[in-house]
Amino acid sequence: MKPFITFVTLLICFSSIAQDDSTDLIALSKVTVLSEVVIRTDLNTVKLLKRIKEDSSFYKAFRNLRVLGFTSINDIKMLDKKGKIQASLFSKTRQNRSNGCRTMEVLEEKTTGDMYDEGELNYFTAELYAGLFFTKGRICGENNIVAGTARNVKGKSGIEKRKEQLKMMFFNPGKRIPGIPFIGDKIDIFNPEVSQYYNFAIDLGDLNGRSCYIFRITPREDLTSSERNNIVFKNITTWFDEKSMDIIARNYNLSYDTPVYDFDVNMEVQMTKVGDLLVPQVLRYKGNWKLAFQKRERALFTATLFDFRD
Repeated sequence: MKPFITFVTLLICFSSIAQDDSTDLIALSKVTVLSEVVIRTDLNTVKLLKRIKEDSSFYKAFRNLRVLGFTSINDIKMLDKKGKIQASLFSKTRQNRSNGCRTMEVLEEKTTGDMYDEGELNYFTAELYAGLFFTKGRICGENNIVAGTARNVKGKSGIEKRKEQLKMMFFNPGKRIPGIPFIGDKIDIFNPEVSQYYNFAIDLGDLNGRSCYIFRITPREDLTSSERNNIVFKNITTWFDEKSMDIIARNYNLSYDTPVYDFDVNMEVQMTKVGDLLVPQVLRYKGNWKLAFQKRERALFTATLFDFRD
């Protein structure tokens, strides 16, 4: 009997969670501003918001890079406090896939300043870039499955934990990130306690000749100074293909300042299709951040990917 009671209790809990989630999205849909052209499409706003909240296509697009060959032009610049370049890396690389494994060739590379230290990248920002677009050695047995691969920080500490948290912020902007003091809950943008500080709007427009829904999240203009302390996102704009609902582009600006860290980051990502696979085509980053016990890093980088191969 006890196992049965436990099972029923779990069902009730999961049902309650699902109901609360649905209730939150219904409430959010009522304050989401729809353009006139969207209103005429008779869009199901709750359904769209749910899809946006649960989207995994953005994360999957980057995982798709693990199962494809491609060429990349990499342009990384580290800046000093006056905005002058203190280190840089410009390279052209080619990722090859063969027999379930991937390797990378450096076709050309030029560096300046202290980009490398004894053969290792000397900047945290550059390390994050390398983790996304560079292959070190020969890596086998990967796939592009996202189901059941939710990112988490369990078992990680120190710099590896920080890397994982930054990746979570990058791949899933708007979802709560555990373990970050002062800010973790403020990122959970679909939570009513957080969403009350933002405006949500849906429009219909074109991007590169493709019809798409444009979903924008911006801070409310009427916030008090104390309420503005809850703001992390200055802007999130996402373009969804009107038919497939794949993310075809996303721009976002995040900034926050605490006693132990601060950051101001702008990112732009443009996607393309390779067969049935969605992949990033261009990624632009401009960031200024400082973590406790780490030197401040100001960086610009652009990744341009092309010549995709199965």
